[in-house]
Amino acid sequence: MNDLIFANGRLFDGLKYHRDHAVGVRGDMIYAVGPLERVREEMSAGGARVEEYDAQGGLVMPAFHDAHVHPLIGGLELRSGLLTGCASAEECLEAIATAVREQDDGHASDTWFRAGGWSLDQFDARTGPTAETLDRVVPHRPAFLPSNDHHNAWVNTRALQVAGIDRDTPDPPDGWIERDRDGNPTGTLREAAAQLVHQHVDTTREEKRRALRDAQAHLHSWGIVGWQDALVGGYAGIDDPTQAYLDLVDAGELTARVRLALWWDRNRGVEQLEDLVAERDRLAESGLDAGSVKLMVDGVSETFTMAVEEPYLGGARCPCDGGDRGLTFLEPEQLDEAVVALDAAGFQAHFHALGDRAVRTSLDAIGAARRRNGWSRQRHQLAHLQLVAPRDRNRFRLLGAIANVEGMWARYNTPAVQMVEPYLDQERRDWQYPFADIVDSGALVAGGSDWPINPPEPMEGIHVLVNRSSRRTDERDEEPPMRDDQGLTLTQALQAYTSGAAHANHQEDSGNLRVGACADVVVLDRDPYDLHEDDIGSAEPVSAWARGAEVHRRD
Repeated sequence: MNDLIFANGRLFDGLKYHRDHAVGVRGDMIYAVGPLERVREEMSAGGARVEEYDAQGGLVMPAFHDAHVHPLIGGLELRSGLLTGCASAEECLEAIATAVREQDDGHASDTWFRAGGWSLDQFDARTGPTAETLDRVVPHRPAFLPSNDHHNAWVNTRALQVAGIDRDTPDPPDGWIERDRDGNPTGTLREAAAQLVHQHVDTTREEKRRALRDAQAHLHSWGIVGWQDALVGGYAGIDDPTQAYLDLVDAGELTARVRLALWWDRNRGVEQLEDLVAERDRLAESGLDAGSVKLMVDGVSETFTMAVEEPYLGGARCPCDGGDRGLTFLEPEQLDEAVVALDAAGFQAHFHALGDRAVRTSLDAIGAARRRNGWSRQRHQLAHLQLVAPRDRNRFRLLGAIANVEGMWARYNTPAVQMVEPYLDQERRDWQYPFADIVDSGALVAGGSDWPINPPEPMEGIHVLVNRSSRRTDERDEEPPMRDDQGLTLTQALQAYTSGAAHANHQEDSGNLRVGACADVVVLDRDPYDLHEDDIGSAEPVSAWARGAEVHRRD
């Protein structure tokens, strides 16, 4: 591998912006950073052969990291037909019908049809889509289709029959089956109820390996070379990626820098810690870092399972135990006990927390760990953060908790916002995604996507973090900003998806372009610092490098 200089571009080093700097790479490390002529002198000392990459005025920067993503799910949906581009129920059905026609000739009647990405707001949000409707386009094969938030699943009659679900099937403790007036299942499974069908879906080991490899290539194409897989070990309706990672490692095909978040089984207590430690040690022997544990604290806003302090308005309520204040999967005492134990065992706690009640109890649990164990280096982080009460925003800094700011959520045109806002008072509507308040308090932040729930493109997420609205394109109309006073600066947003996310993922030698750091680099086709704020998201990666090796080059 020849030495390489990234020349003729602007530079963002992970913390600051420079107009006249170049970067020299030797092997898999950053060897020189500074003015171009000085970098040339340092790189040529000793007579080494040096090539130059012409950035053509684009931005040279650390490769992106994603602190909350689900690559295997994304890869499976890339392979099985995404429904995320559909604008209505009719378009979903047309896409499914087309896929079924293309597949049916070679598929037996017991072969599962899988697709995903439909949105709850395309159907009656209270009841969800029906098996009867899906039967019209998938009549003979069982079908399992998770929603884009992966907290709902749409199944047909054949799938219900395979799973043995009928009017006498009880709801699981933390989910429910949508039913008609007579108690018969209608085809939508909420939260943990999706597992009743998913456990029968056959996804082979080789399919998972190929799907994860495809996901890695897709993420590399957006300049992402490292991530935290936010759910490893299995959850209702979601495939476990553990073996797929091991298979990629064995084949020498894992080029990404990965941290895995093991699943905290909410039906067990701290006795599971021994199993989690054993799994962390087992995976470490194969070179995989499983130093995080995912704790699902509440649900999602679309189904009113997001946990809130004050009741939802207008009679909105969760059909299971949550009532009109959402659903709490772990009670405060359970959460405190779990986080204290995880912290003491050296695990990073990775919280799924949307509602203000879930955010508060998660921060309280970190506080309990700090009091019991003292200050640790585990870098506990909270993801999603749809509603954060003003009095909790400064607590991220005080407790050393990382705020996972998923850019694509912080805008109006998402089902998560549009479906819940009619049931919130104006004060709580203004509490949504208060990222500037959290950043300005001095808290650490990390960028994430939650792909495949959102697109994984970091520059689109950065655009929304700055503008609090989507970028206007030929396909998307201009969107009013959501509380534009909560927008971040471009530098703050870039930091979140580079040095911030790398820090959250415990990738100490990445996320920065400094001498001695790992050569994880991305080159954008234009400099977003020279663009109007409305066009920040138009900057795209032309090449990406992981440990000094090129992993993506745009044609």
